[in-house]
Amino acid sequence: MPNESFKDKLDACRRCDLYKNATQGVPGRGSPRARLMLVGEQPGDEEDLAGEAFVGPAGRLLQRALDAAGIGLSGVYITNAVKHFKWKPRGKRRIHKTPSQKEVAACEAWLDEEIARVRPRVLVALGATALQALAGRKLSIRDARGEVLPHASGASLVASYHPSAALRAPDPDAREATFRAIVEDLGRAASLARSEGP
Repeated sequence: MPNESFKDKLDACRRCDLYKNATQGVPGRGSPRARLMLVGEQPGDEEDLAGEAFVGPAGRLLQRALDAAGIGLSGVYITNAVKHFKWKPRGKRRIHKTPSQKEVAACEAWLDEEIARVRPRVLVALGATALQALAGRKLSIRDARGEVLPHASGASLVASYHPSAALRAPDPDAREATFRAIVEDLGRAASLARSEGP
C-alpha cells in the first residue's frame, strides 16, 4: 500500500459528496506490515494535490515528532480517517473544514480496510476526529491521553493531538508544549507496539 487498486477505489468513491471538490482520494502510506498506525483527520491542501498523506505542514511537524521520539518510518503506517479533502475558499486559498460525522462514517470502510491489511499492534489517533472514528464514540483528546483503549481490530488505541494543533497554538510556549505532548504519546505508543508480541 498504497496500491493502485485501493487508490482507484478511493478515487471512485461516492459514499459522500467530498469527492466533488477534492482533487483525488488520498490513501495512507508507509510499511505494509507496520506495528504502529497513525491516523489523522483528513488530507490537507498539499496532500490533496500530491495524493499522499501527511506531506504538508502538519506532516512535516509529525516527521519532526517521530524523529524526536526515535521512531523510524520503516515500522509506521500513516493515514487519515477521511480520504478526501474538505475545504472552504478563503480568497485564493483552500482552508480546511472539519468533516461531519456522516462524512467520517462514509469513510469508515476505507480505514477498516487499511487496518485489516496492515494489522498494526497500536493505532494512534491524531486529533478528535480520528479518535472518534477509531473509538466509535465521542471522546476528548484531553480525557483519552494516557489511556490505552481497545480497538475492534484487536489493536491497542492511543490518543494524541493532531500536529496541526501545535501549528495553530497561540504562542511559542503552547506550540512547544503541544509538540512535546505528541512526542511523548508517540514514544509511549511505540513502546506499547514493541511490547505486544514478536
